[in-house]
Amino acid sequence: MRLPLAFAVALPLLMSCGSDPEPEKRVFPNVNTAAFGGSPEAGAWTGSALAALDAHGTPLVDSVPADIGTYCPAYASADAGARKAFWVTFLSALSKHESTWREDVSGGGGAWHGLLQISPGTARGYGCVAQNAGDLRDGALNLSCGIRIMAVTVPRDGVISAGMRGVAADWGPFHQASKRSDIQAMTRQSAACRG
Repeated sequence: MRLPLAFAVALPLLMSCGSDPEPEKRVFPNVNTAAFGGSPEAGAWTGSALAALDAHGTPLVDSVPADIGTYCPAYASADAGARKAFWVTFLSALSKHESTWREDVSGGGGAWHGLLQISPGTARGYGCVAQNAGDLRDGALNLSCGIRIMAVTVPRDGVISAGMRGVAADWGPFHQASKRSDIQAMTRQSAACRG
């Protein structure tokens, strides 16, 4: 009798071995599923960007830049969720040209760091949580810092990149027509920008 009882107790334990639960898939409505080049960190980066847009990025979401039509024709009439989706796609497109979607890179001889290639001095100047090279190589902190910077420069200048102001005042890819056009094409193709 002991064998069947032991088997009955052990069977459920054996069946559970090696069967990890499916990881929860996070869904972000209106956000391009290919954001951040399909990086394994894309979901976490998207989540942190959305959280930053809900916090210190609110001025960015509330603004309607004069040149928004070249990036997202549906933006002016979009709700807050679609606007946030645009900014996540925009950050992804910019980070493609700054870091090829790699959070651990440094450029400019070690002057700029992470997804958006931000310098520690700039990060400190804007009051970012990430204020040193190591922190700026954390994708979530880097994106949060980028949003903090853009939430000042875009409303201040009233544009994303026209006249090399707004985001273009701090990020080099906008100074090259081909990269600027690629960023515009990536954002225009997103569901949030098609209406």
